[in-house]
Amino acid sequence: MDERSGGRPGTGTDVGDGPDRARGAWRPLWVGTYPVAGADAPAGAGEGIWHVRLDPRTGALEGEQVVTSPAPSFLAVHPTGTVLYAAGEQSDGTVSAFAIRGDRLEHRATVSSGGASPCHLLLADDARTLYVANYTSGTLGVLPLDTDGLPTAAASGEGGPAQVFDHTGSGPRTDRQESPHAHFVALAPGGTHLLVVDLGTDELRRYRVGADGLLTADGVAAHLPPGTGPRHLAFSRDGRHVYVVGELDVALHVLAWDAARAEGAGVQVVPLAPGHTGARAALPSHVVLDGDRLLVGVREADVLVELAVRPDGLVETVPDGTTPLPGRWPRHLEVVDGWTVVAEQVSGDLATLPAGRGGAAHVMALPSPACVVAQPGG
Repeated sequence: MDERSGGRPGTGTDVGDGPDRARGAWRPLWVGTYPVAGADAPAGAGEGIWHVRLDPRTGALEGEQVVTSPAPSFLAVHPTGTVLYAAGEQSDGTVSAFAIRGDRLEHRATVSSGGASPCHLLLADDARTLYVANYTSGTLGVLPLDTDGLPTAAASGEGGPAQVFDHTGSGPRTDRQESPHAHFVALAPGGTHLLVVDLGTDELRRYRVGADGLLTADGVAAHLPPGTGPRHLAFSRDGRHVYVVGELDVALHVLAWDAARAEGAGVQVVPLAPGHTGARAALPSHVVLDGDRLLVGVREADVLVELAVRPDGLVETVPDGTTPLPGRWPRHLEVVDGWTVVAEQVSGDLATLPAGRGGAAHVMALPSPACVVAQPGG
């Protein structure tokens, strides 16, 4: 069962009109979207960046579009909460920076992403560098930021990224792995190495991080089984294991992580959505570690899979751990104030699910949501 609300302020369900409805009690979220007609189509018909508010008591949502931006499929927020970054996932890839003015955005800069179809952004721990995974070109872009969180003068205009790293290789799936496809960027525990999850080559590419945030290519940290199609990952809280979503083999791969060598070795493979019998293969997307549980959205099957993390770092299935979602194509998810917020791209909505299995979901219509991030300090 789900409870639906519209996409305009004041239309959320299960929320009264009394003092508790004050917007200060709601958690601000930012949502990036795809154009319905495809990533290279002009933005319109409601796509763009949305500002959404989550009621932490009920899971209800309300919000509105605040800016039109070409295919802002992935977002990141500066830790001060003053700057929002948006990937422009088009063939001529861009990264845009917006000053956050309450529930509004003010465009400040747009620069090259260093490749085609940027699909993921990672802000360095010191917030002085933004790393960009460009899916189609397979490249990694490195964008230095100034003290205000904006691209430096050297990166603005014609300058572009300070560094762009390409790669070579392929995988056995000729329809999806004909070349490198950088899909996700992560800092390894300790912060001395950066990893790029490459769906096209079944690898976790490794880069050494300098004091200035610039990188030095440093080989491959892990080779996944051919045809895995690694998409996203999450590290365990103690940094001893890494959990990698295989989009093409529909499995979660657990790697033992050697921090001294910055290398991972496979120790466990867990199928995701094994009962799916749709016309197309299930496609796992994003993974989130929330306490001692892992949450994975699986597209086509349109389910949220929960796995328990054991004390030894391995994972196990849990009873009733596969939850059908109210909409279609869970592209991205985030846990916010105990609620799992899921961007359901194809059905065109955001859904919130309670932390425990069961209970009603709240759904808000929103065109082609692709990413959801919480406002720091909201």
